[in-house]
This record gives sequence, C-alpha cells and structure tokens, in this order.
Amino acid sequence: MHRKPQKYMTGITVNGQALPVEVVFEQRRGHRFAITRKRIIMRLPAGVDPPEVQKRLLELQEWVGKVTAEKTTLLTPFVPKEYRSGEVLTIGNRQYILEIVDEDRGSHSGKLVGNTIALHLSSRSTPANRIKAIKTLLSRIVAADFHAEIEQRVHFWNRRAFGKPIKGIFLKYNHSNWGSCSHNGNINLSTRLLFAPQEVQDYVILHELAHLVEHNHSDRFWALVEQQMPDYTEKEKWLKQHGGTCDF
Repeated sequence: MHRKPQKYMTGITVNGQALPVEVVFEQRRGHRFAITRKRIIMRLPAGVDPPEVQKRLLELQEWVGKVTAEKTTLLTPFVPKEYRSGEVLTIGNRQYILEIVDEDRGSHSGKLVGNTIALHLSSRSTPANRIKAIKTLLSRIVAADFHAEIEQRVHFWNRRAFGKPIKGIFLKYNHSNWGSCSHNGNINLSTRLLFAPQEVQDYVILHELAHLVEHNHSDRFWALVEQQMPDYTEKEKWLKQHGGTCDF
C-alpha cells in the first residue's frame, strides 16, 4: 500500500521575484525540480530532515535562476498582470481596447462593443479574484469573436485530411492543454492558442482532428499528422518555447 505524498508550500526569490514552491515528500531516491504554470515543484525522498530541505531549496533557487535565464518566458505566469482602461489587447490580427469600470455590484460582466471590450467589475472583489475574473471575461468575449474563424479552419482541415463527422467546436480558457478531442466528436481548443501564430493554431487543430481517427498517440497517429504537416515538430517546439506568453 502506497502512502500519499506529504507536501507543503514555501517560496524562493529569483532576481528579486518571489516564486511559489511546492515541496513534495514521496517514495524516491533522489530529488527532482520542475517548473509548471502555477508553481515550482521540488520533489524529495520521504524522511529527509529540515537541513537537507533547506540545502535543496538553495540548489533549487540556483537552478531556477539558470533555467529561466535561458528561457525567460518560464517566469511569465508568475508576474502579476495589470489591466487598465485604454490598454490595447492584440490577438492575432485583431486589436481590442479595454474599458474597465469598477462598480459596487455583486458580480462581474463584460461585452464587446465594436472593438472595445467593456468590463464592469465588482469593487468588492479581492485583487486575485479581480484578475481571475478579467482573464475569464476576456477569454469568453474574444472566443465568441474568433469562433466563426476557428470553426471555418477546423472544417477546412477536416475536409482536407480526414472527412470525419464533428459534433461541436469549442473555445475554452484551458491551461492544462492546448486542445482535446472527445470520443463523441467534440473539438475543444484553448483560447490561449489564439495568441499563437496561425500555423501553430493549425497544427493543434490538425492534431485534435487526427484523434477522430486514432484516439491515442500511437505511431499511426503521428504518421497521420506528419502526412498533412511534415514540419509539425517545429510547431510543437514553438509551443514549448513560447506557450507561457500565450495568455490574457
């Protein structure tokens, strides 16, 4: 019977920036460091003593400094974003002007008027909830504006490559993946993908459509993708290098 890993939250500072760290104690021999979109994770063998933990935290701090010096976008999710009225949000070839109004109200709302995204926010909200609400509203509004274009491109690639029935096409504010394909034929794409170049968007679309034929990532699946897009690995490389910057 395996025991559940013990863990707690702490933090490190790299170049003056405070970063959240999740320390996880589990059944392993050595230590392991990782950077995710939400936190930095340090995995240690169960039972290590506090001095050893502090030693590894110092090593982690040094490691994060080296890794992020080479790939600065890894720290982008940890930088608090500010939103101001009059700010221009550029997504693909479209530009939106933000109009933000704080009001004494119980909920948040937003709508697109011309090229202006008007957000009405609750002044009762905490700063963290306010940022979360803005991102969610922006994603929802921009998704509605781009949906027809994305839908057209999904159908284009499906006609060209597979010709399979599609039940629905959805744009969602998703951080866990860039897209997914359900067994009943729904194609789901992350709205964060709208910040990527069109050829990268097309790769993710093609990738998910290929799952209508092959539901796993078998050799046959990758052969289908490569047949339609021989340089697909370049698109995957772009997402790994720049995906952290794709957000509202």
